[in-house]
Amino acid sequence: MQKNALLSVSDKSGLVPFAKALVEQHGYRLLSTGGTAKLLEQEGIPVTEVSDYTGFPEMMEGRVKTLHPKIHGGLLARRDKEDHMAAAAEHGIEMIDLVVVNLYPFEETVAKPDVTFELAIENIDIGGPSMLRSAAKNHASVSVVVDAADYDRVLAAMSDEAALLKLRRELALKVFQRTSSYDGAIAAYLEAQVAEAPDLGEISGIPAKLDLQLPQVQSLRYGENPHQKAALYGNFFDCFEQLQGKELSFNNIIDITAATYLIGEFQKPTVAILKHTNPCGVASAETLVEAWEQAFVTDQQAPFGGIIVVNQTMDADLAAIISKIFCEVIIAPDFTPAAREIFAKKKNLRLMTVKGSLPADSLQEMRSVVGGVLMQDRDTMPDRPSDWKIVSKRQPSDEEMRAMIFGWNVVKHVKSNAIVYAGCERTLGVGAGQMSRVDSSKIAVWKAGEAGLPLEGSIVASDAFFPFADGLIAAAEAGAVAAIQPGGSVRDDEVIAAADERNMVMVFTGKRHFKH
Repeated sequence: MQKNALLSVSDKSGLVPFAKALVEQHGYRLLSTGGTAKLLEQEGIPVTEVSDYTGFPEMMEGRVKTLHPKIHGGLLARRDKEDHMAAAAEHGIEMIDLVVVNLYPFEETVAKPDVTFELAIENIDIGGPSMLRSAAKNHASVSVVVDAADYDRVLAAMSDEAALLKLRRELALKVFQRTSSYDGAIAAYLEAQVAEAPDLGEISGIPAKLDLQLPQVQSLRYGENPHQKAALYGNFFDCFEQLQGKELSFNNIIDITAATYLIGEFQKPTVAILKHTNPCGVASAETLVEAWEQAFVTDQQAPFGGIIVVNQTMDADLAAIISKIFCEVIIAPDFTPAAREIFAKKKNLRLMTVKGSLPADSLQEMRSVVGGVLMQDRDTMPDRPSDWKIVSKRQPSDEEMRAMIFGWNVVKHVKSNAIVYAGCERTLGVGAGQMSRVDSSKIAVWKAGEAGLPLEGSIVASDAFFPFADGLIAAAEAGAVAAIQPGGSVRDDEVIAAADERNMVMVFTGKRHFKH
């Protein structure tokens, strides 16, 4: 009996050698449509147009071509049922044994900044998912390929019926995973369009229904601890490239994300050192080497086993300095060849580059909770100093304002309760994750003392309001001359009065930056 394969793909990579093998090695007749058929003809591969097979012309700009009983009957007919086969014979329906379809590039289309709604709609595939689902439902008899990476596996299994049947079940699963994610992308896009409609108010960015279909891209050795299983899903490696070093761990990936978000706050050459997602030392300067010296001195223990991130190409000068200490990951837009040569001697060190600009502003954060997930927008709304209020009697100097801006950009990335002491474009002491804001302040002061960094003339930044004056008083006693905080406490008047009594500057930003 003649074996038939239907090929209709948007992504034509690897298709020609696969099609040749089907015809020359396995005796298939090829059915195809549009651009796929033209490609096969150009390559001298015999192919029958679907419209010639069905006797029904392709029409409506290609919207109607494979939605036909001779296609879906050939896919859905059960070979083990006499009535199915009799009906197929009566109506001239031949069996289709193999379907190779990948879908219109809807996700890629709507990701373009200039995409129109009309173009997005035209890139919604109808016939493709229908054929895939029909073939996948009848995978006991039909092989279905939605991923070009499976071409070689299918060809290898064709000589072994048992292996082919086992593979068909796996390929059917991939089909339903793909069509599910495809439908989810369409629904998400349309939901956003509805939310943007002028008569429906402001877009929220939070979907009414959350439907996630993310491919597993890496099975991790373990999670946060060796007894926890873990895997990475999604498109992380579309954003980063690993140049060398050991496989990334669960904790590395979380730290890399935190480091990338933090470094995005700064324009001047900046170095940030993080440990367990918390900034330990951050500085901006005229060169990365100068910035490193100021960031490193904030906490000379933190880089050991930590993450280092910079916002400019790293050269050999800084690479030579950093190579003297042990760290887990270094992230940069790029590394010079000389820097790469230096780091190549540290085989386990993970070097990461960022691929272009990250879509960080559009990302949302999710956390698993009992019975579901929480979703929120990332904390990316810009802080404008022009919107801040100086509530103290004394006005800040230019240098104090620059220090407060810098400290405020850092403190939003520190786990709450968060306190950052800073000078002009450098951290001096960081206190993170304590149950009391006063305790965070004490830790920050202690860290600065350990580093030999005097806090006289420093500023203090707090991610949330000072609930009592005691936190501000402790900062003043440590040497701070200015404080930046959201404000909003019922005791704001007491805190402002304490600042005025000590001739401190007090700035209210009106925006809290809790980070749990």
